[in-house]
Formats: sequence, C-alpha cells, structure tokens
Amino acid sequence: MNLPYLSLIVFLPVAGSILIALLGGGRERLVRYLAAIFTFVPLVASLGVFYRFDRSAGVTGLIQFEEKVAWINPLNAFYHLGVDGLSLPLVVLTTFLGFMVVLISWKEHLRVREFFAWLLLLETSILGVFSSLDLLLFFIFWEIEIIPMYFLISIWGAGRKEYSAIKYVIYTLSGSALMLAGIISLFLTTGSLSMVDLAQSRLAPVVTIIPQAVIFFLLLTGFAVKLPVVPLHTWLPDAHTDAPTAGSVMLAGALIKMGGYGMIRVTVSIFPQVARDYAPLLVTLAAISVLYGAAITLRQTDLKRLIAYSSVSHMGFVLLGIFALSQVSLTGAALQMVSHGLITGLLFAMAGLTMHNTGERDLRKLGGLARQIPIIAVVFSIAGLGGLGLPTTSGFAAEFLVFVGSFSSTMVNGIQLYTVLAVLGVVLAAGYILWMLQRTFYGPVLEQHNGTKDADIRERVYMFAFVALIMLVGIYPAILTDIIKLGISPIIRLLGV
Repeated sequence: MNLPYLSLIVFLPVAGSILIALLGGGRERLVRYLAAIFTFVPLVASLGVFYRFDRSAGVTGLIQFEEKVAWINPLNAFYHLGVDGLSLPLVVLTTFLGFMVVLISWKEHLRVREFFAWLLLLETSILGVFSSLDLLLFFIFWEIEIIPMYFLISIWGAGRKEYSAIKYVIYTLSGSALMLAGIISLFLTTGSLSMVDLAQSRLAPVVTIIPQAVIFFLLLTGFAVKLPVVPLHTWLPDAHTDAPTAGSVMLAGALIKMGGYGMIRVTVSIFPQVARDYAPLLVTLAAISVLYGAAITLRQTDLKRLIAYSSVSHMGFVLLGIFALSQVSLTGAALQMVSHGLITGLLFAMAGLTMHNTGERDLRKLGGLARQIPIIAVVFSIAGLGGLGLPTTSGFAAEFLVFVGSFSSTMVNGIQLYTVLAVLGVVLAAGYILWMLQRTFYGPVLEQHNGTKDADIRERVYMFAFVALIMLVGIYPAILTDIIKLGISPIIRLLGV
C-alpha cells in the first residue's frame, strides 16, 4: 500500500499545531523545537515527492500521488488530493517557507505556544489549497487560512494591527462569498465538484441555468482579491505592514499565490472559452496593477510598506502571464509565483531583521548600516536585485518568460502594448529597490545605529537557504519549468492553442 504522502504533508503541521496547543505553559524551548520538527518533516516529504515526480512526456497533465475517498455522497464530494506540474512547485515552496518562518520566529517571546500553533495551522491551510482537487475541499482550506492570519496580525502585529487584521478578513470573506456562489452555481449546473472532471468536460452546453461568464467572474473575483489585482489590493499593504515578520513572509511568499493558482487551476481550466473572451480586459488590469503598484511603491518611506506595494506590481506580472494564454506566458506566471515567494519572502525576512536589530523602519531614519550589519546588507541586496529581475536570479528567469510569452501570444489583440507597459514596471522596480537599499545601507553613517548586531548563525542559515534557491532557479530554471510545463500543457490544449 502506498503511503498517503500528500495527506502527511498537508496535515503534519496541523498535528503539530494541536500538540503545541495542548502543551502546558512555560515550555517555550520545547514549543520551538516541536514547530521546527512538524514543519521540517513535511519539507523533506515534499522534496521526496518532487524527486519521485514522473517527468516523462507520457504523463503530461496527469495527476500524481493521488488520494481519492468518498466524502459527502449527496454532494458527490470527495476527499481528493493530488499534484501535477502546476501545484507541486507551490507545495514545495509552502513547506520550505513553513520551516523558514519557524526559524525566523525563533526569538518570539509573546504567547509563544499560541503563536506557533497558529503558524502551523496557516501552513496546513495553504498546503490544502494547492493539493485539493475537489472544489468543496479546496474552498474549506481556502477559508481556514483566514483564522490564523487574523490572529497572527491582530495579536503579534504592530501599528494599526487590529484595523489591518479586520480589513484583511473583510476583503477575504467578501471575495470568498463570491467564490462560494460561483462554486455552488457550478455544482448546480454540472452536478460535479471535481476540478479534473470539470476541466475535461469543457462544460459544453451543460451550463444553461447560469451563464458561464457569470460563474467565471464570481470565481475570478475571489481569486483577484487574494492575488491581489488593482483595485482590490488595498488590504495587502496594511496586512503586510502590520503583520509580524513570519506572517508577512507567509502572506507574501505563499498565501497570495493562492489567487494566481486558483485563476489557472479553476477559471482558465474550467472556462477556457470565457478566459479567451475576457483576456483583453484582464491583461489591461494586469498592466495597470504593474504600473500603479510600482509607482506607488516609489512614494513609500516605511520599509515593510515599500516591499508590500512591490508585491502588487509583481503579481501584475502573474496576471499578465496567465491571461496572455500562451504556454510560455503561463509557464512564466507559474514560475513567477515561486520566484516571488522566495524573493519577497527573503525581503520581508531581512526587513524584519533590520527593524528588530535597529528598532527603526522609517527609511528617512536609516542609513550607513552596511558597516554595522554587512551580512544582512549583502543578503538584503541580493534579494532586492532578484526583485528587480537581475540576471542569474529567479526574478529574471520568471519575468523573462512572462514577457516573451506575452509579447508573442496570438490569443489577445494588442498584447504587445500591454507587455511593453508591463516591462516599464521593471524599470520602476529598479528605481524603488535601489533607492531602498541606498537609503538603508549606504550614505552617511548614523551614530545612533553604532553597535547594531549583525545576523547570528541561525539567521545566516535561513537567509543563505533563501539565497541558494533564488540563485539555483535563476541559473537553472529548468529544474522547475520542466515540471511546470507538464501541468500547463493540458490547459493549453483546452484553450485550443
């Protein structure tokens, strides 16, 4: 009997969360080690799945490591897990980030038991989204993440943390309500909740009760809030700015990728014709998101808020790649989600470390720190250069694929103009990234920061792990693109390209 690898990967963190929650007080050291164990084992298991994943051409589009058990018979709902070339890289990314944020939070002392319990529950919910192949199961995992994220921001955050947490919940629940309406409509018209079956059926003329375009936009709006797409983005800067460092890393690194993944897995795969019809509108929104996000990032003086707004711009690249609807652009969009998770996760980790060691987050009050904290400065600079798409980093590989795939796409009239506009976002990114690095680490040395501590051994371990992956994907992107293409190919066939 084959081991249920995906169930182990998804549910080990929540098992650790429950165990930690049941511990008595005053065992902070034990809590940290338990959190590390229950996130490290899923990481190792996911790497094992990645290694054993069949990359041969004959398995293109097939779900692997599948687990399917009848769940709610009247609804024809199944406990159905599986991964393909699209979801597997995101599962590995999430398990990596889950272990990293435990190391990043090692010095957390406020209500440690509750903190790590919520952090591990958050990891399970995100992993469940990327592994689910039943829409009801997918939605349940989608909703669960709201709870731990709310508490992480409202209790362990800073600034207007209660306001930011409530704003996050309101936006997310509003999008989820529309998404649930779309799922119910889809079930009422097809009688199926299977993502695989719905994609393969192409919904022919089955959908008669509710127009396909209506269901498409109900689902798409929920995903657009999470990605986020302008103008549904305003929750993101507040949540990022006021969340604890671990919350920001998971939010930027994995959680917002749920939006892009849902767009590809659900809206494009199940409604390929509707996606083609409305692609011009969506690539327009993509160009607006890229340019607006980059322009407003240039105006930020708060270190974390600057990185947060940069995510709005970079997720515009994902939206562009998805709705350019070519194989290369969709592959680039999927790679961009992984790349952004690594780069922005590291940026937030370094921002949190800089803020913790200096006690300051205002760029106008920072400067000359490269002499006091040279290791942090170098790693922060590498992450920043990855964010602006420097060659040999994963950011360059992903953005290059998105731009080449979008510019050459034949699915959208005038796509070349939108691609050129999006490329301008890279120019603006160079401006705000280099400005941030210059204001933080260079220029006159400020006396008040003399004696600032540099990264310790544990911090060097996790920051170098991030750097190694960013450079690996940048130098050898085929390690991911060869797998991603296996998941994208059947979607391209559905689109009739």
